[in-house]
Amino acid sequence: MTPVIFLHGIGAAARSFAPQIASFASAGYQPVALDLLGYGGRAPVEAMSFEALAEDIEFTISQSALERPVLVGHSMGGMVVQTMLRRRPNDYAAAVLSCTSPAFGNPAGDFQKKFVAARLAPLDAGKTMADAAPGAADNIMGPNADPAGKALFVEEYGRVPEATYRSAVKCLVTFDERTNLPAIKVPVLCLAAEHDRNAPPSVLEKMAAKTPGARYVCLPSLGHMPNMEAPPAFDSAIFSFLDYALSSAA
Repeated sequence: MTPVIFLHGIGAAARSFAPQIASFASAGYQPVALDLLGYGGRAPVEAMSFEALAEDIEFTISQSALERPVLVGHSMGGMVVQTMLRRRPNDYAAAVLSCTSPAFGNPAGDFQKKFVAARLAPLDAGKTMADAAPGAADNIMGPNADPAGKALFVEEYGRVPEATYRSAVKCLVTFDERTNLPAIKVPVLCLAAEHDRNAPPSVLEKMAAKTPGARYVCLPSLGHMPNMEAPPAFDSAIFSFLDYALSSAA
């Protein structure tokens, strides 16, 4: 039974993959959703780095004896997956990079500074994560999001510790794995969503073009959270990819 490890983004947690846990188990996989450092009831963190995030997941994989798992990373989780593929290029069966990017550029750049300021503005104005959650959902989810998935997003976003969220936003803008894309050795699916403004389809398409043998798929009518907006479409795209990726690796 192939393990499939799900890694979430900055405003989520392992529980955001609840729909996938059920469907992937039914499809014969061993699904494992993990909380990144500071998330899902873990102690909040005041500082964060992609090396530390990757090392933490690697430790869990080792302790759980998960042999050659498939990695599914969404948004910031996709950045963690890219870091892991550089650190241990031969340890994984395949990878799915969902609604993510290979870089955030120079953290001192104007775009990056504006991004951090915009993401932290509600908190700086005195709002809690729970206060900010409905607006965040409206901003990043597509117009046709499943109401249950949207409610799950709002719930999980509201539970993220403020310190962890602030650390994650500041960590995000340090990311750059562009130079490693041509060196990735495992089958990769770059999975985009039509209405995703955070990681536009053009970014995922370009990333796939620079990654040997990678596949590119764009999910129509969805925003930045396709795993919660339309779980069947998200899952189906990954199942189709894994049918190919795992059979070719056998």
